[in-house]
Amino acid sequence: MTNMKKMTMIPLLASFILGSTLWSGGFTANAATAATTSTTVSTVTPTTTPDKQTNHLPNIKILATGGTIAGSSSVNTDTTGYKAGALGVETLINAVPEMKSIANVSGEQVVNVGSPDVNNEILLKLAKRTNELLARDDVDGIVITHGTDTLEETAYFLNLVVKSDKPVVVVGSMRPATAISADGPFNLYNAVKVAGAPTSKGQGVLVLLNDRIGAARYITKTNTTAVDTFKSVEQGYLGAVVGDQVYYYNKSTHKHTTSSVFDISNLTQLPQVDILYEYQNNGRYLYDAAVAAGAKGIVVAGSGNGSLSKTSSEGAEAAGKKGVIIARSTRVGSGVVSPSTTDAASNFVSTDSLNPQKARILLMLALTQTHDVNQIQTFFNEY
Repeated sequence: MTNMKKMTMIPLLASFILGSTLWSGGFTANAATAATTSTTVSTVTPTTTPDKQTNHLPNIKILATGGTIAGSSSVNTDTTGYKAGALGVETLINAVPEMKSIANVSGEQVVNVGSPDVNNEILLKLAKRTNELLARDDVDGIVITHGTDTLEETAYFLNLVVKSDKPVVVVGSMRPATAISADGPFNLYNAVKVAGAPTSKGQGVLVLLNDRIGAARYITKTNTTAVDTFKSVEQGYLGAVVGDQVYYYNKSTHKHTTSSVFDISNLTQLPQVDILYEYQNNGRYLYDAAVAAGAKGIVVAGSGNGSLSKTSSEGAEAAGKKGVIIARSTRVGSGVVSPSTTDAASNFVSTDSLNPQKARILLMLALTQTHDVNQIQTFFNEY
């Protein structure tokens, strides 16, 4: 090896070590001082000063919400018993200094929770902040770090309410920051890369994990622990990041972002929509209970093609007579729930290819616009 090659490799190795230390077992010594667990305080922590006058890099804002990507454990082989949302956004950014070569990156902690604890209040807060930032000339794109358990729900919500064609990329990881083989740092780097790519503009809200770029409308979590868990089984991925390049092959055909009619700018709450699961020997009491608890809509994870048992149908029809919208989805995992000629008469709609959790998101937003069952069915057909 020549002296010139040695001199070139030394800074590269130093950069790699710095960037990987926080995402390995060596991170745990600093975890306590770096952690932030606030779920209400919003803190801006810039690592660079975005300035289009001094360079030509895109200005990317990272909004952190917690999750496994910000998870920590005292054992570096622990990939399941960690604490989600233990680390703050500044720690995540500083652990991947390579991002500074592809974007002017700054961060903001919106909340710091595990994604099962993301509620409607957090969804509205995150969406409003996203729209505020995208309206600025000094923001070219946004990356949102998020836990994977409910990531697809947040991504789809944003897909329906973001009012910009600038890139929004939701990213997570399946292993905590302290794991030996943490997937978070490269996912985060790739997410910033995608958010800064001109070809990402107008694609709708994107989901980035494991080098794959998915559409918020189609992507879903398919495995409890595997790093390649996010898939779009029937519609496929939109693209991929390969060799530090962003490639797109497909487009989402459903309405999103700037073509969406849904506006949450003046909303302080969302209508209550519950999900009920179809199974053998089930009773109608769950429908009665949902209505009594104030549900304005019910999504049914039906069997097969959105089928309901006679008992479930009785409960659903009784709820429909009280003005509750019933959305027929499926527990199967893929496929389109086809409309029935009797749906509208019973205050039912079919959910196209949306799984139950995404159908709930769309039904909540639909109910902020109308209670007309035919219009709501149109929303499900188009979004």
